[in-house]
Amino acid sequence: MNSLRDVGVVQVALAIAVSSMLVLNSYAGILEDDEARRAILDLRQKADASQQRFAEDIRKVNDDNAQLRRSVLDLANQIETLRADLARLRGQDEQLAREVADMQRRQKDLTQGVEDRFKRLEPVKVAADGKEFVAAPTEVRDFDAALAVLRKGDFAAAQTAFIEFDRRHPSSGYKPSALFWLGNAQYALRNYKEAVVNFKVLLTIAPDHIRSPEAALSIANCQLELKDIKSARKTLEDLVKVYPDSEAASVAKDRLSKLK
Repeated sequence: MNSLRDVGVVQVALAIAVSSMLVLNSYAGILEDDEARRAILDLRQKADASQQRFAEDIRKVNDDNAQLRRSVLDLANQIETLRADLARLRGQDEQLAREVADMQRRQKDLTQGVEDRFKRLEPVKVAADGKEFVAAPTEVRDFDAALAVLRKGDFAAAQTAFIEFDRRHPSSGYKPSALFWLGNAQYALRNYKEAVVNFKVLLTIAPDHIRSPEAALSIANCQLELKDIKSARKTLEDLVKVYPDSEAASVAKDRLSKLK
């Protein structure tokens, strides 16, 4: 559009110049005296001045157009630079967002891991032989492992496992049950004296435990194996008196009748 405007300006200037020449020629034919020549010179000077002004205007317009084109080019370069900067910033934002997401995911995993570890260490409510109590997960694990060994019939390993359990968890709610099964493992191994000791400890610390009548009967069995008939009879008599309604008491009465 600027180029079309420049062409238009040039055409106007040429038209004016041509018109001026025609006017001058017309006057030259009519006016032949000095006044006419002065008028013609004056008109020529005015025409030259007009042409010069038009030429200056055209140069100015061209200069302005060139400056405008440079400004437009500079603006385009700035816009391209801004676009590049924006693209780079977007890339940095995306990278930062990924890093933040990764950090949040790692933090979540870490938090979950810590919570899981705390849960593994946190005491839980359990029940064993009719008794409910709170035990640490390690107690549950160690007791169940020892009992599993006993059920397999590996009495020597079971004896070791229950002794180790009592050493690790001396105040555990599993202690009466652990002593009972330890005594049974020792009875199976014919370690009668050690079995009697553990069964008696059970009766001392938990006389009302569900396994206590069986423990008393097991003491009597160990004493019979040791040929200590007198002690066995006393144990059976005490069993009938202390736990008269238990199944162990019925067995004890039968044993007493055979000992007489």
